[in-house]
Amino acid sequence: MDMKQHARDRIEQDAASLIQISHQMHDRPELAYQESSAAGWLADKLESGGMKVERSAHGLETAFRATAGESGAHFVICAEYDALPEIGHACGHNIIGTSAVGAGLALSQLAPYLGIRVTVLGTPAEESGGGKVDLMNAGAFDDVDVALMVHPGPVDVVDWPTLAWTGLNIRFHGKESHASAFPERGLNALDAMNLAYFGVAALRQHISRDERIHGIVTHGGDAANIVPKLTEGRFFVRAASMEDLLPLKQRVIKCFEAGALATGCEVEFLTMDNDYDFVRTNLAMGETYEKNLQPLGRGALPRAMVEKFAGSTDMGNVSHVVPSIHPLMGIDSLPAVNHQAEFTAATITPAGDRAILDAAMAMAWTVIDLATDEAAMARVRDEFDNPAPSANPMLAL
Repeated sequence: MDMKQHARDRIEQDAASLIQISHQMHDRPELAYQESSAAGWLADKLESGGMKVERSAHGLETAFRATAGESGAHFVICAEYDALPEIGHACGHNIIGTSAVGAGLALSQLAPYLGIRVTVLGTPAEESGGGKVDLMNAGAFDDVDVALMVHPGPVDVVDWPTLAWTGLNIRFHGKESHASAFPERGLNALDAMNLAYFGVAALRQHISRDERIHGIVTHGGDAANIVPKLTEGRFFVRAASMEDLLPLKQRVIKCFEAGALATGCEVEFLTMDNDYDFVRTNLAMGETYEKNLQPLGRGALPRAMVEKFAGSTDMGNVSHVVPSIHPLMGIDSLPAVNHQAEFTAATITPAGDRAILDAAMAMAWTVIDLATDEAAMARVRDEFDNPAPSANPMLAL
């Protein structure tokens, strides 16, 4: 049996239904932990394709787990399907979810011949919350040998640069008063937020090139003639590693403490999402994946050309416990890029639809190569077990 051709045939057989689901997800975007429709459509497709499906897996209502194979190395393909507020699937999770399903169904038929186990793991809340971290904590990756997924972007990149990430929800408490008649009796929580925001802006001049701070004010007051007694904001902090992230986070916190001190308000830091680690790309697996792009007419840009593209993902946490890859696959969207409304539209163009099938085939073929080449699998394991001293190339900048 030509296993790669068999995988291609199965993915092409499923093409119309995979594209239809992607377009349905695009038209009905759902936010983190609320992806009931998307998770249901993907799980239904896996189940109808013959995989054993567990819904609400590992205690997460919108997670699922579809499995095939009885023994051997365990390969997990991660599916994402949450969207962003206002701009929908501007990160292309409709493509991620459907390509994962396509690869999983193709491999499910081959698992007995390859002597492997295959799981398509539905991972909610990547944009906000960190569903993969929740799943890790629940044991979803405990017996996994390899994890992989493909993320759409403006270009093809195998070793996409990523950063560790943490979030802060900020709340300032002041005192309301009539803004004209009795301003001296008020404590202005909006002033506190503004001072903190400018403090963060000043801090950004004095951080490393691989660090990022950005945020928004989510509540600025209730009426222009009332001194604001409550303001709220949401801020993200990123750095090359968790070790660098923690001290930078403390510097950001001091900006908000300064805003409170200057205005007499109180500042509250609310518990937020799981922290994300950087993606530790398994380069041995990445080389196998990149070779499988060539028959698809694709070629990946080197990491050095896209260093400024750095983002963050909860797949980073997975990559520190399981050999993993998280490559980008281009959808011909330029000048539109991720988290723009124009990118949302690009995910359901012919190029976006093609990325579903190409990503599914590249992942399936990569798994086939690793399952049939003991030396290649050994290189993947050896690299993971013996990481380079500076595992995140961002640290070399």
